[in-house]
Amino acid sequence: MFEPLVRYFSSPSNREVLFEQLAQHVYMALVPLVIGVLLALPLGRLAQRFRWLRAPLLGGASVVYTLPSLAVFVLLPSVIGTGYTSPLNVVIALTLYTAALLVRPVLDALEAVPSHVTTAAEALGYRPRRRFLSVELPLAVPALTSAVRVASVSNISLISVGALIGVGGLGRLFTVGFERGYLVQTVLGIVATVLLALAVDLLLVGLWRLLTPWERAGGVVIGE
Repeated sequence: MFEPLVRYFSSPSNREVLFEQLAQHVYMALVPLVIGVLLALPLGRLAQRFRWLRAPLLGGASVVYTLPSLAVFVLLPSVIGTGYTSPLNVVIALTLYTAALLVRPVLDALEAVPSHVTTAAEALGYRPRRRFLSVELPLAVPALTSAVRVASVSNISLISVGALIGVGGLGRLFTVGFERGYLVQTVLGIVATVLLALAVDLLLVGLWRLLTPWERAGGVVIGE
């Protein structure tokens, strides 16, 4: 297998295709991840503060996440007026999936914040919005990171499904390789997808450690 890989990478056109598909895959995976997190945070906060909203929000999120991805990729262009192979279809669909997947973890993470910490913040004069941004959300980051890591892997794998309808990404490598009976290209697409998932996961772990220095210090400090 090593020699065929060397021959594959010796071709400038093959390398260009690989990096082009990798760039598309990164774009279609990370953009929905970021937007999905930004959507899930206020939805989870609403579910935490208003219990009457909890059931419809969580129920709606569960329904969205159970929709078959391939069906969504096919039906979405007729709803938003894009082409069937437009990467925008994948970005919008995965944004919805990411937000739906993260609403429950956001709620659980916020409710897991110790009550004595929020009480101390209130005693120091923190208003609800400032308390959420400065105290509750930072303390919820460790729990949220685990859910975001799951969402990132889910996005990276679901993009490969889009290759079945002609959308770009690393999935195109192993679908085209399979159609042509070119084993090297198929294996390369699968391996590249796995390596991308691992790289993004390591990036999220590093970001978590950067955002939670108190985890290494072993305590929580509330102050100006």
